[in-house]
Amino acid sequence: MLGNFNLIISTYRNRENDCISEVWFTLKDLGIGKINVSKTGLPGLIVARIDKNPIEVVEKIRELAETNPWNFHFILKIVPIETVIETNLDKIKSVALKFAEEKIGPEETYKIDPVIRLSTLRRSEVIEAIAPYIKNKVNLENPDKILRIEIIGSLTGISVLKPQHILSIVKIRREKRVH
Repeated sequence: MLGNFNLIISTYRNRENDCISEVWFTLKDLGIGKINVSKTGLPGLIVARIDKNPIEVVEKIRELAETNPWNFHFILKIVPIETVIETNLDKIKSVALKFAEEKIGPEETYKIDPVIRLSTLRRSEVIEAIAPYIKNKVNLENPDKILRIEIIGSLTGISVLKPQHILSIVKIRREKRVH
């Protein structure tokens, strides 16, 4: 698995290779020069490293998906990652609090969203290590910012994102069907 990823992509089980191709072609179409994509060893989960700001790239992919979500056959969800560190609760807490202070405005609400795979850390443990030290109001339903903590075994990706920066192709398709 790629050690310094900045995108986490979900796909269907056993369709990882197809998803890797789709990610690669989508990113090439957006003019991304350097792309590394890798399986994680987990079904339906791949990671990528690009040489551009992952949040801005996800915004561009969202524009494509909102125009025609059915052009995406294998990409289900994309989460941009701002930094990758070793999975260690003290390090996660330290980086998460630094990011929260830098990226969550004083009036903004937030939620902590840990996604844990291949680790004995528990969701509640991660939240309880961080939440007491963030002064902002929590909003679990509609936060201004999401402190996303993606644990994949010995590596942890951390980002502070607006909700729209977590791109769900499935959700966009569902919204298109309703309208």
